[in-house]
Amino acid sequence: MSRDPALPDPPAPGDRMECGVCWTVYDPASGDPVWQVAPGTPFAALPEDWRCPHCDAPRDRFLRLAHAD
Repeated sequence: MSRDPALPDPPAPGDRMECGVCWTVYDPASGDPVWQVAPGTPFAALPEDWRCPHCDAPRDRFLRLAHAD
């Protein structure tokens, strides 16, 4: 089964993700103390019911943060 090319690639384990509503950044290195997510937890491993700790937006509103090179 091939992947639909219209779908974005899933985030890599170290990718930082930004809320498209309030711009809060989820950094896997830090985890999320509000939701008791341990540091080192990649975005893809967050619980399905995880939401933005600041604005309560669902996880599907998060976008991959571009790397600053």
